[in-house]
Amino acid sequence: MGDIPGLVSVTISPRLQQMYLFQDHDVLRVYKISTAKNGLGEEKNSYKTPRGAHVIRAKIGATAPINAIFRQRRFKGDIYTPELNEQNPHSDWILTRILWLSGMEPGFNRLGNVDTMQRYVYIHGSPNERPIGIPTSRGCVRMLNEDIIEFFDLVPVGTRVYIEHD
Repeated sequence: MGDIPGLVSVTISPRLQQMYLFQDHDVLRVYKISTAKNGLGEEKNSYKTPRGAHVIRAKIGATAPINAIFRQRRFKGDIYTPELNEQNPHSDWILTRILWLSGMEPGFNRLGNVDTMQRYVYIHGSPNERPIGIPTSRGCVRMLNEDIIEFFDLVPVGTRVYIEHD
């Protein structure tokens, strides 16, 4: 597929549990997502989804297979299965692709105790057995695996991501 030409941006609506991919001012795609079960917030160790202006700082896993399990942003060959989920029901699975977010607002979501990147907040794939469309994550933005592959291929590093304050 490849990166989209023109100005690309993303808006995430925690209230609607949707993510909008824009080219210039036109909506290209709408994805169902899952933001944090603990709600919205920027503080380290809060397990909340940070708000405001962000940028995709890194894309990880371009050649990984669907359901690839990432640990500390590395794919070491393990593939997620429903049986693994049964054995580890509380695991926060990071699957298929990672887009690492970095805050752009010093003192709000960048630097110090509120730094999105230092909190390891990603947009990433999630097991099909986990609900999408309701807040269930530990701060990240979860997507269906098929959707994260498409999204990953469409957006370049440096894409602006705005997470609404609702």
